[in-house]
Amino acid sequence: MARPRKPLLSRDRIVEAAGALVDAEGLEAVSTRRLAAALGVSGPSLYNHFRTKDAILEAVADAVSARVDLSMFDAVDGGGGARRDWREALHAWAHSYRDALADHPNIVPVLARGPGRRPAGLRLADAVFGAMTEAGWPPAHATRIGALMRYFILGSAVASFARGFVDDEAAYDPVDYPHLGQAHLLAERRREVDEGAFETGLTALLDGLSLQYEALREPRT
Repeated sequence: MARPRKPLLSRDRIVEAAGALVDAEGLEAVSTRRLAAALGVSGPSLYNHFRTKDAILEAVADAVSARVDLSMFDAVDGGGGARRDWREALHAWAHSYRDALADHPNIVPVLARGPGRRPAGLRLADAVFGAMTEAGWPPAHATRIGALMRYFILGSAVASFARGFVDDEAAYDPVDYPHLGQAHLLAERRREVDEGAFETGLTALLDGLSLQYEALREPRT
C-alpha cells in the first residue's frame, strides 16, 4: 500500500499550530524551528506562507478576533425603535469579545497593538464605529467609545484578578492586612469573581456613556 501523504502545509495549519503554542507557553515560545517541528516540515517552508514570525502572530491574533460575534451591530438604532439599542449591542459584543479571549490570554499583547492590517480586527473596528455613528454618536465620540471598550475588554482578559491571591489563609495576616481575611478564598471562586467584576465594570461604563449620549442629544439653548 502507498504510504499516506502528509497534509499539505497551509496558512491555516501554521496558524493553528502557532496558536496552540502561544496558548500553552506564551508568545516567546513561538519560533519557526518549533513550528516546523510541530508541523513535520522544514523551517524554510514556513516562509512560503509567512515572511516573519511576527506575521504568524498577527495571523493568530486575527483568528481570535474572527471569533467575535458582530451580528448585534447589524440592527443598531438610536431612535428607541424596535431595533436593538446601541447600549444593548455594546453589552452583547463586549461579552462575545471577552469570551473569545478567555481561552487565549497570551495573545492579548498582540491584539493590544491595534488592528493594523488584520482583516478580522478591521471588520471589528468598522462594525463598532459604524454602529455608534448610526445610533447618533458624533464620529469623535464613536472613536473614543471603540478605544474605551477595547481597553476595558483586553485589560480584563490579560489575567485573572482572583488568581492573583494564593489559596493560603496564613499568607494574609490580619495584623498586616486587616481587610483581606477572605482573600485566600478568591482563587477557588475565580469565575464568579472575575465575571462579576467584568459585568460590574461594563455596566458602569455603559451607564456613563448613556449619560453622555443623553446630554449630546439635548437641544442647546
